[in-house]
Amino acid sequence: MKNITIKNDAGLLALALRLVVGWTYFSAFWRRTILENKLDPEIAGYIGEKFNHFLPNALGIKPLIEYLVENPDALWLNMVIFTIVEGIVGLSIMFGLFTRLMSIGVFALAMGILLGSGWIGTTCLDEWQIGVLGIAAGFVLFLTGSGKYSLDNYMMKNHFSLTKKKVFVWIGSGLLPIKEVLFSKVVLIGSLFIFGMTLMTNQVFHGGVWGTLHNKSVKPKLELSEGAISNSMLSFDVYRTEGVDVYGSWIIEIELLDEQNKQVIHYSQEELADLMNESISNYYVAKVKPGKHSLIIPLGAKAKMKLKNDSFANLDQGIYTLKMTDISGAYWELAITKKE
Repeated sequence: MKNITIKNDAGLLALALRLVVGWTYFSAFWRRTILENKLDPEIAGYIGEKFNHFLPNALGIKPLIEYLVENPDALWLNMVIFTIVEGIVGLSIMFGLFTRLMSIGVFALAMGILLGSGWIGTTCLDEWQIGVLGIAAGFVLFLTGSGKYSLDNYMMKNHFSLTKKKVFVWIGSGLLPIKEVLFSKVVLIGSLFIFGMTLMTNQVFHGGVWGTLHNKSVKPKLELSEGAISNSMLSFDVYRTEGVDVYGSWIIEIELLDEQNKQVIHYSQEELADLMNESISNYYVAKVKPGKHSLIIPLGAKAKMKLKNDSFANLDQGIYTLKMTDISGAYWELAITKKE
C-alpha cells in the first residue's frame, strides 16, 4: 500500500474563512446599492443615519464621526467611499485577489466597526462580536494568504510578471519571507494584541471582563442641557445617547415644574406631534422630529428645542425643572433657572 503525502496549504485551509468574511463585507455593498438604495440621504434607511447612531459612545474616533454627521455632504461622500471599499475588499477576499493587501482592508474596516459601534447590540453584543472577529480574521488571512482556489494562485501558476516582484508576496499570497523563529513571534505578538483589544473593548463597552455587566442598547437615555427661559421661550438641548438603534424614543410629555414640584407648563403628546419645524433645530443627520403620536428622538440625534408660550414670560424668578417623559414611562429632568 502506497504512502500518500498530503501537503497542508494554510491559504487553502482558510478558504471557508475567506469566503464568509469576504461575503460579510461585499454584502454591505450589495445591500446598499443593489437590493436597496441606502446611499440616498432623502430616503429612509440612509446609511448616514446609521453612522450617526454610532456617535454617542464611540471609542477613539468620536470626533471624526461627529464632524461627518455635522457636515452632510462630507458624510455622504465618505459613506459612498466606505461602501465601495467594502465591496472591493469583500469581493477580492472571496476571489483571493491581492489577499494580503485586502486582509489589511478587512482589519481596518473591522477596527472601525469595533471602535465606532462595538457598544451597540441588544442581545448578543452584535457589533462588538462582528468587530473583534473581523480583526482576528484579517490578521489570520494576512498570515495565510490564499491557497489553491484563488486568483493569486492562478497568477503565480501562470507566471504573471507581477508575481515575480518582491512586493507580491506582501500584497498577494505565497510564503512570507520571514524567518521561522521571528515568524512565531509575529504571530504571538499580533494575537496577543488582538486578544488584548478584545478584552479591553469588551470591558469598556459592556463590562464583560469584571464588574457589573451593562448594555447601552436596551433602554433609551436622553441628556438634557443648555436650558434657558427667556421672555416667552423655553429652550434646551436634547441628545439621545443610549437605546436600540432601530427604535426611536417616543416623547409623550414635556412638563415644566416649579420649586414645589407643581406643573406650570405642559405639552401633551398631541401637542408634541404637532410641533412646527422651527421649534426644532437639529445638529446632526439623525433628526429629532414630530411623529404621528409623539416627538421622535432617534439614537444619536441631538437638537435645540425652542418652545414658545406666553406663559413663560409670566413665570416668577426661580429654579424650575424640565421633565421629558418617554412612552415607556422613563423620564429625564433638567434644572433651569429663570432670571429677569
